[in-house]
Amino acid sequence: MKSYVKCAAIIIVLIMGWSLSPVVTVSEARELRISHQFSEADARHKLALEYATEVEKASGGSLTFKLFPSQALFKSKVQYDAMAKGALDMSVFPLAYASGKIPELDITLMPCIIDSVDEGMAWRNKEIGKRVEAICEKRGMKIITWLWYAGGIGSKGKAINVPEDVKGMKFRAAGKLFEFMLNEAGASITSMASSEMYMALQTGVLSGGLTSAESFVSYRLYEQLEYFNTPEKYSIWYMAEPIVMSMKTWKSLSEKEKKVVSEVGLKLESRALEIANAANSKATKVFSDAGIKVHAMTKAEWSKWRVLAEKTSWKRFADKVKGGQELLDLAK
Repeated sequence: MKSYVKCAAIIIVLIMGWSLSPVVTVSEARELRISHQFSEADARHKLALEYATEVEKASGGSLTFKLFPSQALFKSKVQYDAMAKGALDMSVFPLAYASGKIPELDITLMPCIIDSVDEGMAWRNKEIGKRVEAICEKRGMKIITWLWYAGGIGSKGKAINVPEDVKGMKFRAAGKLFEFMLNEAGASITSMASSEMYMALQTGVLSGGLTSAESFVSYRLYEQLEYFNTPEKYSIWYMAEPIVMSMKTWKSLSEKEKKVVSEVGLKLESRALEIANAANSKATKVFSDAGIKVHAMTKAEWSKWRVLAEKTSWKRFADKVKGGQELLDLAK
């Protein structure tokens, strides 16, 4: 009899232990959707995947993720609207893509505003970064992991090293303020997504263009170009492309989940910096191996672009955007 009582007591204790354990059932887990424009081979997709894996683990499975690369769920330019409405949870999102509705965000794709990825990543702890974060949150999205990418200049016919070189070129400029600056320097501008550059170069619609180092490689643009100005040392093109979350999604999370989401995001920033700098080195090697004439921009060349940027893009931003001059001053 005593043995039966003892066994029953053990079973009760085990049942109670199981009922109190923090096991998350399938019905309790919440799936968040991450949409972005980059291919599965792109380092930005891999960073998003790493983020999702880490959050799932740290949340004990209460948060899970489904990734939609290559614009499979939302086109690149409408991802902001989808997040603002709560139709999309997260994205790896170039902030300047939302500048049509949030003009202040053009500061995150301003010609020559910074001269390295490291400087851009330092924004998080500076007033300019705090201001950008506040602007984003007020308009519906929260920066989770800061990520900056450098861009190169690819061309056919002649190398593009200094502003005078763009005169007469048919160019993809990547951003309204770059379009304005390069047009003032004598280039003919055609707007398009990075994914469309290959065909445009192949058919003669473009003779040159700007995009991120990672996109130059992932879209195999070395197959259509003759010259490449690598961003490995200096670049005129830097873009903030952070992992962001819809404020509607953020507000719906528990305090514990918010803590996990934020802590993992911050933890990944050193990895993001590593990935961004590695992309520059990789682009240099890939283009060199492909037989493309590669040039590393010098500080003197960068300074000439900076002078042009101040006279054109910076002035336009200060004149046209409410609070633009203040943001420029903070960024400088």
